[in-house]
Amino acid sequence: MAMATVTGAKAKEVAGSSADARKWIYPKLIKGKLYRYRSIVSYFLLGLLFAGPVVKINDEPLILLNVLERKFVFFGVVFLPQDFYLFAFALLSLMVFIVLFTVVLGRVWCGWACPQTIFMEMVFRKIEYWIEGDAQQQRKLNAAPLSPEKVFKKTLKHTIFVAISFLIANVFLSYIIGLEALLKIVFEPVVEHISGFISITVFTALFYLVFARLREIVCTTICPYGRLQEVLLDRSTLVVAYDYERGEPRGHITKFEIAPLGDCVDCGLCVQVCPTGIDIRQGTQMECINCTACIDACDMVMEKTNRPTRLIGFKSEEQIVAKIPFKLNKRVYAYAAILLILFGTLVTLLVRRSDIEARVLRAAGTLYQLRDDGTVSNLYNIELVNKTPGTMSFEIKLPEKDAKIQYINRATDIAKGESVKLTFFIIRPRASIKKYKSDIGLNITSEGKIISKTETTFIAPPNL
Repeated sequence: MAMATVTGAKAKEVAGSSADARKWIYPKLIKGKLYRYRSIVSYFLLGLLFAGPVVKINDEPLILLNVLERKFVFFGVVFLPQDFYLFAFALLSLMVFIVLFTVVLGRVWCGWACPQTIFMEMVFRKIEYWIEGDAQQQRKLNAAPLSPEKVFKKTLKHTIFVAISFLIANVFLSYIIGLEALLKIVFEPVVEHISGFISITVFTALFYLVFARLREIVCTTICPYGRLQEVLLDRSTLVVAYDYERGEPRGHITKFEIAPLGDCVDCGLCVQVCPTGIDIRQGTQMECINCTACIDACDMVMEKTNRPTRLIGFKSEEQIVAKIPFKLNKRVYAYAAILLILFGTLVTLLVRRSDIEARVLRAAGTLYQLRDDGTVSNLYNIELVNKTPGTMSFEIKLPEKDAKIQYINRATDIAKGESVKLTFFIIRPRASIKKYKSDIGLNITSEGKIISKTETTFIAPPNL
């Protein structure tokens, strides 16, 4: 029996969904060792998710993705549109990291860190177990005719589902517009925040649909990451896998065994606990999210039958067939090298990122002005953006000793996240000018330190 990527059966099921009713999945709950570890990781990540808009560093939220105002905050550091190149490098680094992570560990992200899985398995599914009972009781309740008990349980469950979806929608929106703006929508009259109210309503309905109806379809059909793993996995990738060399031929335990059997007792518990409804014994499948529920279920059976655990576990094809210990291959090293280069570049750009973004342009429609005192002046406009968490004082200085600045309008302070526009002349002695066009630098200083440098072009008739 070869261990191959199996997608045909599931594809047929999806293709035939229009003709046949959806087969609802009722995963059995097994609280094994890996489930406890996954619970710890999940609640830690949920804590981070809810803390993101609330916790502040430098008077800024931990994370803010305000697309409308083009303001992004990560761990108290403000990034503005001028920092888009940093975002591009960070996004590229993240993509390479995902590729590297998948090549080594398969779809572990989906089972252990994806918000969809965490909310579904650790929040909504637990509420369902609490109200409707275990998998068998849920199946019987759904098949039973309408009764007061069924109406009560279904109403209670879906009311709680809507309430949690509403909470998630508010948290999601706070990452986009900020906590302060969200609180205004919540506490001020609805007529003053129609768009915000509509956004919360739409997000609530969307999250309720995902967690109450779509569920595993998000992982098996909608999310593109599952299809990406088909390209990235190879024989050395660690995935949740069934050791068919050890488990086959499978069979129930009996007193009279005509032929020796493998360790798999064919109990089907690995299928019963799977949240996407697959049989891991059919090989690595696109629908597997590496949640490790089947590992806990199989280990429990192996312990009860006095057999070695990890008949299902994190294994590579090479480990199962050739009994080769896991090791990193050349492809992993190549991805790691690319990631290291990207990450090193990103860190360098972040370190060199200036506190003030300066953009200077020559005034449109002007060349140069010859003055009576033998000097030449050019008119410039400059925009300065403050990227620091507080108000910053600044001064513009010219490195050339014989050049000076004459302001038309002047400012000395920039508030946090704000910008100022200045207009000024740069004046130079004509005697020192040798070319029609020459570069001239400007240093932006604060408290005696240079915090940003920029340059522009100075135009003047040369002194020949």
